[in-house]
Amino acid sequence: MASAADPSQVDKPAEVKSSSVECSPKKGLTTLSTSTSSYEPLETHDPTLNRLAVTMFQKVHEYLQMELTSSESEYQLLEQMNKVTAAKYKDLTQVAANVGKGIVELNEKFQSLQVYLEQIDQIEDNISKLEHAAYKLDAYTVRLENKFKALSTEKR
Repeated sequence: MASAADPSQVDKPAEVKSSSVECSPKKGLTTLSTSTSSYEPLETHDPTLNRLAVTMFQKVHEYLQMELTSSESEYQLLEQMNKVTAAKYKDLTQVAANVGKGIVELNEKFQSLQVYLEQIDQIEDNISKLEHAAYKLDAYTVRLENKFKALSTEKR
């Protein structure tokens, strides 16, 4: 982790050296960075530390690569889902258009049959009236028949 600059170095004035000499916190020179580094170009390093650092960077690289791959996979899945949804909505739009055309055709047919339907309603009303008249006539004939029978039995 990065740490603050060493307080002993803050009080020292910056030394001016030639550009061929590297400035580093270990050599006591001030740098623009407040972080410290264990890397010095001319020093030997612990091989275990180097191996662990390389392993760490490889693992971080693999992790970041997998993160990017999974994000890419998610975006591809979303793209496929969007395409399927768009196709489904296109199909539904076609179905809705066909249903709309069917409704328009049915309304036109209904309008053309409206006159006939009104005539059928009038005929039904007339049939109802005729049926009612037939029941009245039947009841009247039954009464007449009963009177006739009553009169014919009296004359005998």
